[in-house]
Amino acid sequence: MPQCRSCLADLCDLKAVSFLGRKPAMIDIGDPHIGRIHFLRMQLPQFEAHAAMEETHWWFLGRRKILQTLLHELVPPSKNRLVIDVGSGTGGNTEFLSHEYTVIGVEPTAEGIAFSRKRFPQCTFIHGYAPQDVPQLKNADAVLLIEVLEHVEKDVELVRSLINGMKPGAYLIMLAPADMSLWGPHDDAFEHFRRYDSMEEFRNLWRGTNVHEVLACHCMRRLYPVVKLMRRLSKMRGKSWGKGGTDIEVPMAPVNAFLKAFYGGEANVLLQALRRKRKGYTKGVSVIAVLQKL
Repeated sequence: MPQCRSCLADLCDLKAVSFLGRKPAMIDIGDPHIGRIHFLRMQLPQFEAHAAMEETHWWFLGRRKILQTLLHELVPPSKNRLVIDVGSGTGGNTEFLSHEYTVIGVEPTAEGIAFSRKRFPQCTFIHGYAPQDVPQLKNADAVLLIEVLEHVEKDVELVRSLINGMKPGAYLIMLAPADMSLWGPHDDAFEHFRRYDSMEEFRNLWRGTNVHEVLACHCMRRLYPVVKLMRRLSKMRGKSWGKGGTDIEVPMAPVNAFLKAFYGGEANVLLQALRRKRKGYTKGVSVIAVLQKL
C-alpha cells in the first residue's frame, strides 16, 4: 500500500492525525438547521482500507455500476453536466464519474480530503459541508449521497437542506444501509447512527418536500442471505471480517469478479424500476432513492 502510506504522510503533514487515540467526538457543522455530523476521530484505519480497495473490491465496483447506470438514464453524460458528490470519502466515485461529467467531491474530514487529493489531484474536492460550503450546488444536475446518511445524526435536516438548495429538475440520488438486523461490528467501527429498517422510515427523509419520487426501493438484494449470515457470524465472533474494523477484504480474483457482476447486475433491475416497467426490490442490504426537485 505505498499509495496509502504516502497519503498517511500527507495527513501527518496536515496534522490531521494528531487526534488519534482520543475519544470520538461530534463535529459541529455550524448550521443549526442541519445539526451535527458524527465522524469517528479514529477513522483513519477505515479510510486507509477504503483507499486501498475501492478500485478493486467487488462491493465498490458493483455499486459504481448501479450508480453509473441510473445516472446515465437521468443525466446523459456530458462535461457540461455538473454532479456534486456529497460525502465523497476517499474520492473513488468522484474520480470515476469525472470521466463523463464535471464532478465536485465534498468531504468534511481532513483524512478523506488528504487521501482524495493525493490519489486524484486532477479532480476537484471541497473540504467542507454541503450545502453551506458548496455554492455550486444550485447549478448541479445531480447530487449524490452515497453511503453518507448513516453517518449523519440529523439525516432529515440534511436531506431537506440539500433539496432546498437544488435547482428545479435536478436529481438527488441516495444510497444507505438497510435492515437493523444486519447491524454488526462494521457498523460499530464506523459509529453509524442507523440502518433504515423500512421504506417508510427512509421516505420520511423527503416526505412533504418539493420533489418527485422517481425511485425508492431496496438494493443489494441478491446477496442479502449471504450478508445476513456473515453479519450473524461476525456478531458471534465479536469483530468484523476485514481491515480497519470493516467487512471489506478483497477475495480471490474469480470470486471477486463473480460478486462484482452479481451485485452490479442489479443495475438492470433498478433501471427497469426507475422506468416503471417493474417493481423494485422489497428487501435488501441497502435502500436507494432517486428524487427530482420540482
